[in-house]
Amino acid sequence: MYNTDLPTRAELPSSAQLLRSTGIAFISAVFILVTIVLPAEYAIDPTGIGRTLRLTEMGEIKGQLAAEAAKDRESSTAPAQAVPAQPSPDKRSSVFDQFFANLVISSASAQQPIVLAQATKPRSDETVITLKPTEGVEYKLTVKAGAKVNFSWVATGGVVNYDLHGTAPEGGKEKSFKQGRGVAKDEGVIAAEVDGVQGWFFRNRGSSEITIILKTNGAYGEIKRMV
Repeated sequence: MYNTDLPTRAELPSSAQLLRSTGIAFISAVFILVTIVLPAEYAIDPTGIGRTLRLTEMGEIKGQLAAEAAKDRESSTAPAQAVPAQPSPDKRSSVFDQFFANLVISSASAQQPIVLAQATKPRSDETVITLKPTEGVEYKLTVKAGAKVNFSWVATGGVVNYDLHGTAPEGGKEKSFKQGRGVAKDEGVIAAEVDGVQGWFFRNRGSSEITIILKTNGAYGEIKRMV
């Protein structure tokens, strides 16, 4: 029986080599963060590389969709709720403010209780949504922690911008989970981590009327138009 010889001290990397390798790995991680992750996720492009690779545009789309969804929800709930008017947010003056604004969707409606029927058994729905040019709409359903809902939607007559969002595990605030621009269809599974609401915001940026067929199947309460 032969045992592999242990490496000698001379064969082991020196402290200087280890530090150099660690430094290279750290610099590489920072480079990827600054040139790829920040532009694509948050439209922050200090080097200009993200704009060249068209990654910054992706981040801008995500920020635009989140802002549109929040603005429309605020405008729809403000007349119906007897609550003090919320001050409009100031323009972001720092990288960290922009990072936070694009990461989390916060709105007045997120702080208001949404009265929807709680799920009692699995159900299926087919919802027909019609959007005129520039019109936006939001649909939500109630889910309990651990529930799963299969969904699919198809737009006819054009493409739409959309934002899939809902109650996040962190503090019960609203968070955007998936976004798209100029999309004709999508499908997937909503897996609720906490009790709350999940739903879609759709926006028609085209010049003609669009019809969306939204199909949902799973354990959830009624699906309801919010905007």
